[in-house]
Amino acid sequence: MERTRVARVDDVKLVRRGDQVEGTLHLTPHHLIFCHTPPPTVDEPNGHSSHINKPRELWITYPIIQTCTLRLAHPASHHPSSIRLRCRDFSFVCFCFSDEKKAKDVYGSIKAWTCKLGKIDKLYAFTYQPQAPEKEINGWGLYDARREWKRQGISEKDPDKGWRISKLNTDYGFSPTYPALLAVPSAISDNTLNYAGRYRSRVRLPVLTYLHPVNNCSITRSSQPLVGVRGNRSIQDEKLLLAIFSTSHSNQPPPNPSSRPRSRQSPRSSSSGSPTQDVPPNLPDPETLEDQMISRTASDDGPRVYGAQQHNLIVDARPTVNALAMQAVGLGSENMDNYRFATKAYLGIDNIHVMRDSLNKVIDTLKESDVTPMAPNREALTKSGWLKHIAGILDGASLIARQVALQHSHVLIHCSDGWDRTSQLSALSQLCLDPYYRTLEGFIVLVEKDWLSFGHMFNHRSGFLSSEKWFSIENERVGGSDSHHQRAGLSNSSSGAGHALENAFLSAKGFFNKDNSSRESFVDSDGELQPYDQSPSSNINKKSSTSNSAAGKLGKDGAASDKTKPTTKVKETSPVFHQFLDATYQLLHQNPGRFEFNERFLRRLLYHLYSCQYGTFLYNNERERMEAGVQQRTRSVWDYFLGRKEQFLNPQYEERIDDNVRGKERLVLPKAEEVRWWSELFGREDREMNGVPTVHALRSDGDGDGKRVEEVKGIPVSVLTGVETAEQAVGAVPPVKGTAGGDSGSGKGSIGSQLAGGMKGLGLGSGRDRSMRGKSPSRLERELEVEMQ
Repeated sequence: MERTRVARVDDVKLVRRGDQVEGTLHLTPHHLIFCHTPPPTVDEPNGHSSHINKPRELWITYPIIQTCTLRLAHPASHHPSSIRLRCRDFSFVCFCFSDEKKAKDVYGSIKAWTCKLGKIDKLYAFTYQPQAPEKEINGWGLYDARREWKRQGISEKDPDKGWRISKLNTDYGFSPTYPALLAVPSAISDNTLNYAGRYRSRVRLPVLTYLHPVNNCSITRSSQPLVGVRGNRSIQDEKLLLAIFSTSHSNQPPPNPSSRPRSRQSPRSSSSGSPTQDVPPNLPDPETLEDQMISRTASDDGPRVYGAQQHNLIVDARPTVNALAMQAVGLGSENMDNYRFATKAYLGIDNIHVMRDSLNKVIDTLKESDVTPMAPNREALTKSGWLKHIAGILDGASLIARQVALQHSHVLIHCSDGWDRTSQLSALSQLCLDPYYRTLEGFIVLVEKDWLSFGHMFNHRSGFLSSEKWFSIENERVGGSDSHHQRAGLSNSSSGAGHALENAFLSAKGFFNKDNSSRESFVDSDGELQPYDQSPSSNINKKSSTSNSAAGKLGKDGAASDKTKPTTKVKETSPVFHQFLDATYQLLHQNPGRFEFNERFLRRLLYHLYSCQYGTFLYNNERERMEAGVQQRTRSVWDYFLGRKEQFLNPQYEERIDDNVRGKERLVLPKAEEVRWWSELFGREDREMNGVPTVHALRSDGDGDGKRVEEVKGIPVSVLTGVETAEQAVGAVPPVKGTAGGDSGSGKGSIGSQLAGGMKGLGLGSGRDRSMRGKSPSRLERELEVEMQ
């Protein structure tokens, strides 16, 4: 309690959506708790009180507070001091105090309990004690990597499907941010994996995440290769990719990797240490055996899966200019001269900084929700670009799902480090492909596998330890201009217009949540009660996971300089997992009978990502959670959902799967042009945010190439920006070939027509130059700088 300057304040007014209610504010080590008792219900016929309402409580966990603004009473104003909170679940509340000193004490206490903890193990999850019905549930046992691989058909006891489970990373010494168990081609030894890993950023080499049960085609994921400006290559990485793309026993053999044009071998990946040799001399027997096995697999005359021509795909989720920026600092994207057995597609999904800014623009349109009941400005919502980003991610996932299910092809996904955009695309494409992941249990497994095990940086992206930059004071008479106190990285939540609205609505009287006779949270009407928290925070000294464990991170960061009390690095936060849940909501809304869980499940999952009540999302990867003893010291978030399972089930769910019946197929594809605002998440009515959707007719894009783009609400649905092979490049691709600006027109031979036809349905026109040639030097410089931060 040493951080709490004041534990209780009476006569506090809570304002939300323009309504006011008076009550008592309690401050505990882990929660703000506002209590009030509604006035008795009056019986209109006789005018007497007929019902005494029970006290109601609003619980706010400190980590869920995104911004906190203390507005002191101005001498020339009759308005009281107030504290405005914007929470990560998009609830907005304002507390008004008659005593300015108490307002300052409450503000100081919130700040101390929010952004001055310094250690993850001081969060609520490490002291939370579960209640019934979740007390007897063990959510930690839901996901087991071996069990999931066995479900996909990969097991030491089952017939070989071309894959095996490698134990190379069981101690996390090989790749600290990867899972302990890695599914890799049977034809590849751990020795080759060891060398191949050195060619990928943070040793996140291509490994399996999903194997299609019908055609044995795979989705693999990795980080970007270390190509650099010198064009480094790795024979081991090429061999690994060739083996991955050969596991489905296609009868069309890919070219021999040794027959490709020579380019520089990465010194870090060559087993002989020579940077210019294509193949290390004196190849050991295991690697010779690998080559023989790959050759036999590639030329196997076994059963053929009939369908469209196979086009194995490398998906680089980044915009082309971002990939080029990485190449300038020793990273980059695959040189397709060395991967002739595949096609590469650039998706143009923006990075974490763009996504963070987009969400902040959405928040700007909602930020007065504590003091005004007015609907948000829909034009401003559209200009935020949020739906455009969601549509792009869905379109990329659809491309991957179609390649695997309909083209019977393998897909490798990567972005920069392979834990943000890669996780989004990988998980969403599997959600489209596999009905199991559309069940409650399967979705939990999917999140555990592709987000938690594969090392999405939840600490960095979610900002559990908050930041002093998210706290500000207005009208402070000591210190001059208010602008000194504006938070960094977010727009001002109390502009002049905001002050006018606040002054107007704070002067009005109203009733708060009249119909709520329960003791549920005002923030989320279907929230659960928690007991008053009197327990002290944990004193166990664990190494803070907020240190920059990702060595070699590009660029500087505007984090707090207090190294003994690390807080969130604002520039590393981004709503990556939020976007995944939003995209899942779009799929659920478009296919209501294909998902076992409902919308509320997704909404509460996002809430508990930030509540820090459970240990599931704490830390950045498997290794950190194991070292912190998360499973032994905290409860799993899945305890919460399984203990209340009936609340999260979809009554429209139809379990039957039949590929011969329309609407019952295994495959579910998103309609990116039909994305909509997730109004329930933002605490708004559907009509306030979505209105009536307007679908525009197909039209020419105005550049004379006849390309047609379908739009909804002005949002183009195609995310594909470029396609590249060893022979040709179409669209926006790096100018590394002998073609001007990466544009090669109709291409060479049959591959040109294949790309023009096979990729036409993906929304990319053929022969059109959309490279960086049209960008000004200043714009290009800004884009490079953004990607390298």
